Amino acid sequence: MSKQMSAIEAKYEAQKIAFAPFYFHATIALKELGILDCISKNRRGVLLKEIVDETGLSIYGIKILLEAGIAANLLEENEEGYLFLTSVGQFIRSDRMTEVNLNFTKDVCYSGLASLKDSIVNGKPEGLKVFGNWPTVYQGLSELPKKVKKSWFEFDHFYSDDAFPYALDIVFSENVGQLFDVGGNTGKWAKACCEFDKNVKVKILDLPGQLNVAKDNIINEQYADRVSYHEIDLLDDQQYIPEGAGVVWMSQFLDCFGAHEILSILKRVYEAIDNNARVYILEPFWNNQRFPASRFCLVGTSMYFTCIANGNSKMYHSEEMKEMVVDTGFEVLDTFELIGDSYHTLLKLRKRQ
Repeated sequence: MSKQMSAIEAKYEAQKIAFAPFYFHATIALKELGILDCISKNRRGVLLKEIVDETGLSIYGIKILLEAGIAANLLEENEEGYLFLTSVGQFIRSDRMTEVNLNFTKDVCYSGLASLKDSIVNGKPEGLKVFGNWPTVYQGLSELPKKVKKSWFEFDHFYSDDAFPYALDIVFSENVGQLFDVGGNTGKWAKACCEFDKNVKVKILDLPGQLNVAKDNIINEQYADRVSYHEIDLLDDQQYIPEGAGVVWMSQFLDCFGAHEILSILKRVYEAIDNNARVYILEPFWNNQRFPASRFCLVGTSMYFTCIANGNSKMYHSEEMKEMVVDTGFEVLDTFELIGDSYHTLLKLRKRQ
């Protein structure tokens, strides 16, 4: 907040942080128990008794949640006792971005975030232990509980899918030939490329678990013969990227690594391509956002990387990424900011001539 707060205002903000976990779980309960849906059905508002009758919950339990909802500005109550959703409550109930973020926080991050301090001190994702004993979440991604994995992928895809149609126009404005999708994950970008250009060939480079998911998603498509797979662990700097790419694509990939690892990956990309190849990096840089909410969410996501994902990566500032690009021998040919209706910036690179 830019304005100078009074002591009373500042103390209130401090208490919001102190009690944030309580109100988070109250919000989840209001949503998942159908109370928000019940209240939203009638424009005249809904009485407590109507909520009890519809949900079958106790008066005590509903009162606890309603009072929390009013305190958190999700709900308001008029003098006659009728309850209404506020605009905040409407976003909690039905906004897709908010739903994705809530589920990601609840299912993927909440338990592990208690280990944030230890993760900072030890430089390891100590919160990941709630799911398994992998060095990073990426080795264990295919083995996560179904609900956790669903929330993880929905979060990952939500913040990239809106950028893809515009990115395709940019990438395919020049001849592509062979495209390497580094960190191809579930194969969504590979599929989009093959559907966009009937001649392109795509090689997905990723860990075995992710490649198996991508194969399952692509194997029955008519263009399956144009997609190949290369198993690689890019945390191992002795594993090299193969040659032959006309375009190297990395979407929301480099933010999964610490700075020294990004430098290692970019150096290996540099060594694998010729002077005519193009490299594209698609990232939601936290400093380049239209709205404060986007910046707030991205900065928060950095703590997921610290505590759950790998212990050393983050959502980057655009200038941080550009410095690493230059340090590894590339030049930035173009910067496409906030393409389409997305949160993403697309960097177009080539070897410095």
